[in-house]
Amino acid sequence: MHGNVWEWCADDWHDNYNGAPNDGSAWLEYDLAYLAKNRQYNSKSVLRGGSWGSYPNYCRSALRSSYYGSRGYLNHYIGFRVVCVFGRNL
Repeated sequence: MHGNVWEWCADDWHDNYNGAPNDGSAWLEYDLAYLAKNRQYNSKSVLRGGSWGSYPNYCRSALRSSYYGSRGYLNHYIGFRVVCVFGRNL
């Protein structure tokens, strides 16, 4: 689903992918324990996918933008997606 809301990503904003982890982990300036204790920590965070209020060409998962502020910020066009991963049986 694209274009519902801009989706928060766990990663901090970086201008390019140089030095990005290649194991699927979040690319953070601080570890998750620090961020959990300091919810008001402001950083430049990654948003992906565009929202219902964006231009149509912004509504794609490859599009990323940044937001400077608290990671807990929500409104009518910024949110998150719940994902449930099931085990795979062969």
